[in-house]
Amino acid sequence: MKKTTIILVVIMTLTVASSGKVLRRTLDILQNNVPETETIQPETMEFVYDYSWCNDTTDQLEDRYTTDRMLLQIGSNGMSKFSSYKNLTVDSLLMNITQEQVAEAALDGKLSNGEFMTIFKNYPAEKLTHTEKICMDWFRYEEDMPQLEWELTDSVATVLGYECHSAICNFRGREWTVFYAEDIPVMDGPWKLHGLPGLIMKASDKDGDYLFECIGIKSKADRPITIYQVAYNTTSRAKYYDAKHRYDINPYAYYEAGGHGHITVTDENGNLMMDAYDPIDLPFDYIERDWRK
Repeated sequence: MKKTTIILVVIMTLTVASSGKVLRRTLDILQNNVPETETIQPETMEFVYDYSWCNDTTDQLEDRYTTDRMLLQIGSNGMSKFSSYKNLTVDSLLMNITQEQVAEAALDGKLSNGEFMTIFKNYPAEKLTHTEKICMDWFRYEEDMPQLEWELTDSVATVLGYECHSAICNFRGREWTVFYAEDIPVMDGPWKLHGLPGLIMKASDKDGDYLFECIGIKSKADRPITIYQVAYNTTSRAKYYDAKHRYDINPYAYYEAGGHGHITVTDENGNLMMDAYDPIDLPFDYIERDWRK
């Protein structure tokens, strides 16, 4: 198996409110090649979604939403994959440039990744698999296919030219409202949402913190459904969220604890920021609110 080599470029971002309080710390660790992949099955259709989530529910920042473009691939044998379209683009770029061009592409921002969250739904096996990269660690957990108890409503909306009917459900701490298109007979949707008589074209939680909206359809697609062949930490949903939370509240300490090195953080005057390794309070909650149980 080919190992992923890491460019020695770590982009540190501190998001600070007007009060001076640090609301978020992030690390972008850029890779210079693509992990080996395994083809699971061919796809028959694919749907592109705009995805946005609120990274500051305390209203202290002007730019409160993180966005990405996601791809839902429908397989030929009852499987689907929901992943970042941006990451597919980065992978494609890395496979078609030389090592000398990688550093230039990184400095130009062309290697900046999207969401590493990937959701595989295996309907014949009634299993859902979630893979994700946190810092430099890959996680994977499997769960039974969630059974969502939908309540159909009378609301109607048009999404991408399709008449869509509405349904609501409570799922893991959030009330979701979705619009599904019966003219697209696919009982699937973005993220873990599924189970309606038509493709879920739009979905949002009651608080408006998370939003998915379909913006493109390819009814005859031939991109294979693949999975990275990496050394996953096989875990549970609860332990995955524990790791994600430990990283989000203290990413520099998480990076150092993994044996990857030490990060020195300075202010604009070059002075050491002595509180850079202090945990922060997250100004948002995860898409599944029951993770604290």
